[in-house]
Amino acid sequence: MQGDGATSPEQTIQAPAVGAAREGATRLRSKDLLGIAELTPAEILLILDTAEAMKEIGLRPIKKVPALRGKTVVNLFIEPSTRTRTSFEVAEKRLSADTLNIAASTSSLVKGETLSDTARTLEAMSPDLIVMRHAFSGSCHFLSRICKAGIINAGDGMHEHPTQALLDAFTIRERKGRLSGLKIAIIGDLLHSRVLRSNVLRLTRLGADVWVGGPPTLVPYGIDRLGVRVTSSI
Repeated sequence: MQGDGATSPEQTIQAPAVGAAREGATRLRSKDLLGIAELTPAEILLILDTAEAMKEIGLRPIKKVPALRGKTVVNLFIEPSTRTRTSFEVAEKRLSADTLNIAASTSSLVKGETLSDTARTLEAMSPDLIVMRHAFSGSCHFLSRICKAGIINAGDGMHEHPTQALLDAFTIRERKGRLSGLKIAIIGDLLHSRVLRSNVLRLTRLGADVWVGGPPTLVPYGIDRLGVRVTSSI
């Protein structure tokens, strides 16, 4: 601590992992974050507890810690994004990572280069993490089979958007104090929402009573198989 009581910018954050510790998880099993489907309830809680500890960084006068110093993160956004891309970039810089931003419009993809070739080019530069958004479902899983770097799914087609779902979970838990036992409704155009699947998987695994609703033509067929209740009226 500094003399004026402010936290030193060099002070690292120790994640409490309180909820995860109860389930025995102290780290993620995979190098990748491809979807909520791959996470156990304990791993979800570990991420939420870690995020709770890290949130304090944004309240400091100097918003910087060395947690990712010396690490290189590539933000590969093949699909347009404002909020997700900038959120990742801000977080990476606050954790002292070296960042590289690549958009489809400024890459060789516009000249016909395949995603596979782009991935191998990036892999040759030895990045530690690649954050990717892509219009095609399963693209992040494809990338994870090519690259040694960790892959974070920032949205792949209509498949999943795990980081958005984790943020939703963090906000709900922060406001309500828990997720288990809550009755939560997700309404709107569900058919074209990649966040829907991630949210349903995450909420049901943590014990919430999940309802989904919307016009029948905009509700995915078979969504009830994921453990939710479907309604066309509120």
